[in-house]
Amino acid sequence: MLLLGIGGWLHDGAAALMRDGRVVAAVEEEKLARERHRGGLPARAVSSGLELAGAGREAVDLVALVRPLGGGADTSFHLQLRTLFPNARLVVVDHHEAHAASAFFASPFEQAKVLTLDRQGDMRCGAVWTGEGTRLDAVEELHAPDSPAVVYSRVTRLLGFRAAREEHKVQWLSLTGTPAYRELFDAILGIDRQPASPSLDHSYFDPSRTSRGGFSDKFFARAGLDPAEELSDQTRRDLACSVHRSVEGSVLQLAGSGDRLCFAGGVAMNALLVQALEESGCFDEVYVQPAAGNAGTAVGAAYHAWHKVLRREERTPMRNMLLGPEHGSEQIKRVLDNCKLRYRYLATDAELVGSAVERLADNQILGWFQGRTEFGPRALGNRSILASPLNPYSTENLNVYIKHRENFRKFAASVPAEAAGEFFRTRPAARHLATVSRVRRAHRDTFAPALLDGERIRVHVVRREDSPLYWDLLREAGRATGLPVVYNTSFNLFGEPLVSGPRSAVRSFFASGIDALFLGKFLLEK
Repeated sequence: MLLLGIGGWLHDGAAALMRDGRVVAAVEEEKLARERHRGGLPARAVSSGLELAGAGREAVDLVALVRPLGGGADTSFHLQLRTLFPNARLVVVDHHEAHAASAFFASPFEQAKVLTLDRQGDMRCGAVWTGEGTRLDAVEELHAPDSPAVVYSRVTRLLGFRAAREEHKVQWLSLTGTPAYRELFDAILGIDRQPASPSLDHSYFDPSRTSRGGFSDKFFARAGLDPAEELSDQTRRDLACSVHRSVEGSVLQLAGSGDRLCFAGGVAMNALLVQALEESGCFDEVYVQPAAGNAGTAVGAAYHAWHKVLRREERTPMRNMLLGPEHGSEQIKRVLDNCKLRYRYLATDAELVGSAVERLADNQILGWFQGRTEFGPRALGNRSILASPLNPYSTENLNVYIKHRENFRKFAASVPAEAAGEFFRTRPAARHLATVSRVRRAHRDTFAPALLDGERIRVHVVRREDSPLYWDLLREAGRATGLPVVYNTSFNLFGEPLVSGPRSAVRSFFASGIDALFLGKFLLEK
């Protein structure tokens, strides 16, 4: 039985292929089209998924389409899908039902509370669900526009970032400020009002104001700010900290308590918020869908179809996120030869890993392109830029000369699962970089440049069964230097999506300060 899930019709389109209940391929359209937040029918992603599954369009038994935000899928779209997949049954899945399925059915839990939360989807901004076995039932619905994400996006605009695009910058900026405006945002979010579900006070918004986040004069008066004046750096930091703390409090209140929690939706992309849920003591275990945004609804649609449409009882949690395209040596060589590039071929994994470790020890910054493309927004050691923590200038070089981004945005530290406990205090979501961890006191000086606030750091725990080549690299780095940890950031530049194919990797390599590129078994140097 072959199922195709399609999500993100308006933006962040993606496709996922499921065979007999197991997700075998998933990729976002933007990574293949090289265009951020690509919407519409994800034709490239569909073709890529079918190729990875070794199937043609006629082999698809069911297509599960996530309903476009705010309305139904039109007739012409249905006809297009029926033409493309002549033997397939077509079902439409509600946006938040797909989010919930992507969280619960992908998790290892047989029973859990499920929370979905974003700005808006199918007239809802979220819901609370109960999951048990193959059942998933909504017990509370949260309606747009009363979402904490709306307030977070408004502050994103107020601070000069792009709403619905750069909320992650507010997240990291929040760690540099103080919660000076916390009471104001608590009032906007209605944290002290009953019921516990979010109910925004819209008097703090002005629909006629197209700038300054669309906040009203009442907001600026209570904040003691002049809407006509530019915000100081400290004010920007304090606003970021305040809105983050308030939204965090709102989400914790909404999540409540229980044995296990599953979490999805755009708000679940906030790693600091995930850490707050993990450390709240309200749940014994927390699972976050690593591709928690709109793209992840493609996976959720497939799970929904398998369990709720076909009523199949077999549960198959997601094994890892390495679900995208893979490029063999012949494909890579054709690209390199076409670009008339000089390269060296590394015949064995041992030679490949040894060459990489040698260059990391020499304080070089590496492009690392191996195996299948990660599904989701985070690089998990297959499409990564790597640097050694032993180089005190690693984070500065990565930010200033390669990524060209703000200094308050730090990099993740990849570590083998077996060694993680020696250096960090981590939780399961660190496997997919979905949370933030803490550095053990004895090692804080080692990772000082990457620390978010003197103690916390983004950690990527690498299991050998997930990524054996990357795990070998970390192990060999430990043998060579005594530190089995490498800084890891996503392999992308200029605000582009994560690289997927060899041509985009080569372009990013030569357009940046990366010293060497390990492209499959090929080594390129400048």
